[in-house]
Order: sequence, then structure tokens, then C-alpha cells
Amino acid sequence: MRFPRMLKASAVLTLTATLAACGGGAPETPPTDAASGPHELDGATRDELVELAVEEGTVTVYSFTSRIASIEAEFEAEYPGIDLVGHDISSSEQITRLMAESQAGTPSADVAYISDAPVVITELVAGGILQNHVPQRVAETVPEEYREPLLANRLSTKILMYNEEAHPDGTPVENLWQLTEEEWNGKVVMVDPGVRGDYLDLMAEIIRQSDAMAQAHLELFGSEVALDEGVENAGQQFVKDLYANGLVLVDDTDNVNAAVGATDQDDPPVGFTSYSDRRDNEEEGWALQASLGTAPSPGITFPAYIGMVNGSGSPAASRLVADFLMGDDSETGGAAFEPFYVPGDYPVRTDMAAPEGAVSLDELAAWDIAPEETAQIRDDVSDFLLTL
Repeated sequence: MRFPRMLKASAVLTLTATLAACGGGAPETPPTDAASGPHELDGATRDELVELAVEEGTVTVYSFTSRIASIEAEFEAEYPGIDLVGHDISSSEQITRLMAESQAGTPSADVAYISDAPVVITELVAGGILQNHVPQRVAETVPEEYREPLLANRLSTKILMYNEEAHPDGTPVENLWQLTEEEWNGKVVMVDPGVRGDYLDLMAEIIRQSDAMAQAHLELFGSEVALDEGVENAGQQFVKDLYANGLVLVDDTDNVNAAVGATDQDDPPVGFTSYSDRRDNEEEGWALQASLGTAPSPGITFPAYIGMVNGSGSPAASRLVADFLMGDDSETGGAAFEPFYVPGDYPVRTDMAAPEGAVSLDELAAWDIAPEETAQIRDDVSDFLLTL
């Protein structure tokens, strides 16, 4: 199943402007001065924010994870005078909405909890649509790379996963290039990168790590990678070969999880998905497990950002949400961080302990994406995928 890729940022803006013009007038562009420096509420105390936030009454959060429902309940228990309205929206869809709403001068969200860092940084932050806020309470416990240009509360993943019931001795894939062999024909599942930016970032990182992919090919096959005509490097060749080997593209991560993780399968597929989705194994009847030890890497880690929407009608409540998403002062983050305190999610706060049963980032050995560098090749990677 194939889907059209997400509109490029410039196309979204052009389309929005055209639609607005057809409605009888040019869209109003919101002021961007708030995004050029600290907001007047960034230095406010918690009590001051609470007083103002209660007057605001409501705060709307776009979230790339369904766990916003749990956050909503806990936040409202902590702040009973504030109604948190959470919307579970993929990062790709968030980007489209936020850009369109900004161009029209009608922001609907107050907070964006969002991944897809390459586009977020180069389009939403650089374009003044999202503004950073780092609560003073956690500033010293978050490394700089996760405080700027937006605050992150955790690292998420897109990695190779397998069915541990069918493979109790460990991953059946020790090298990514195995996925291009006949044994795995039609048995690798992934969300279409044209639907979800996180998966496009995964493909981009594999291509960006072409030297490592070339070395992995040499280790598995004992030979250098032979590049097809029009293919520039080992990463592109791997992606091309993976697609040619019957890669199954779906439109939702849960479809990957069910295909890979469902129990009582004799010969289940493997797939790229979120390591943290193992938290649903018992409830869903899955047997998902991370493909640890796969060379040169099982996939990627990337930041989950918290952005303040410029022009928000609830700037005080937005800052309370940002503070809340960072967890309380305990080593687990307390009830506020509980939905994310699971193996496969990695808190960025240095004063938090790792969740029980979590492998370290070193053991996971996933590539940590470089958003600015990925942004430079992302459109080219998307164009390349359309040729496959």
C-alpha cells in the first residue's frame, strides 16, 4: 500500500494562502516578535502561572502520541481549574495544521508535543510558529542539546522489532542487510515514510549513515556494495533493495505492532516501530521485542519536543503544560511522567533513573538523528523513495 508523501512546507503555505484568498481576503499573518526572544511569562513563578492559567481556563495540546489522554487526566487532577484538551495527531499532520493555522492567523493549539525534528526546527521554529520554553525548575538537569532550539522531555525511537515468542533466543536479524535477502521477502513491515515523518527520518538516517551500511554489507556478504545505476551510496542501495524485497508499507504504527507482535505466529515478520510500544504487549497480546545487536544499528532515536504555539490564547497554561510534561522532582518523574516512564523511552533529565528493564542507549546502539543535517537531505530522500 502506497500513500502520497507529506506536502513540503512551501506547498502547504502556498495552498493555505490560495484557499484563504478564495475565501475573500489574504490571510492575516500572526506577529512573530514573540518567537524572537523570551516571552514575558518565561520567568513567572508557578503560582503566578496558575493564577493566570485559571483565568485562561483551557489549554489545547496537539500530541503525536495517544498518551496525551493520560496526561490530560493527571494534569487536570493537578490543576483542577484548567481544562486540558488533548488531540492525538501525528507529527506530520501537526506540521501541516500548525503552518496552515499560522498562515491564516488562527492558531488552534497552545502547545505542540511533536517529533519530526528536522521539519520542526527548520520550518516551525525558524518560521516563528513554535517558541521555546524551558522551565527554570529543570533547566540545569537537561543537556543543552535537549533544551534548544526546543525543549525535549524524552527520546523516542523507531527501531527494528521482532516477535520474541517466535524467537526466544534473541533477534533473528543480526545485520540489516539480511532484510534484503529472500528469507525476509514480504516479511518486513513499516509505516509508509510518506505518511509519517519519523519513518522518513529513519530512511534518511540510513542513507546518511552510508559508510556504516557499507561496512555492514562487507561484514555480512564479504564484498563491497554494488551500486545500481542512479544509486549514490550504500544507504540508498539498502533502501532500494529493501523496497524491492517486498517491504510492506502500512499507514499506522499499530498495524506494524500487530503484524510483528501478535502471539501464536509460526513465522512472523519483523518491522520498524517504537521500542516503547512493548508497554502494550500484555494488554494487546503482543510479543514485541527490540532487535538488540543488529548491525550497524537497529534504527534511530529522536527528541520529543514541547513547543509553545506563537499567538496562543493560553500562554500561562501552556507553560504549566511544558513544566508538567517534564515530570515532578522525583527520580521517576511521578504521575506526570508515568506514561513515558517505560522501557524504550529515554528521559532527557539527568536526575531521573532509567525505567526498570530498560536497556541503556549504549546497548540499544540506535543512531541519534542530527535534525539540521537530516533536514538538508530529507526532500531528496523523499524524492528517492518515490522512485522505488
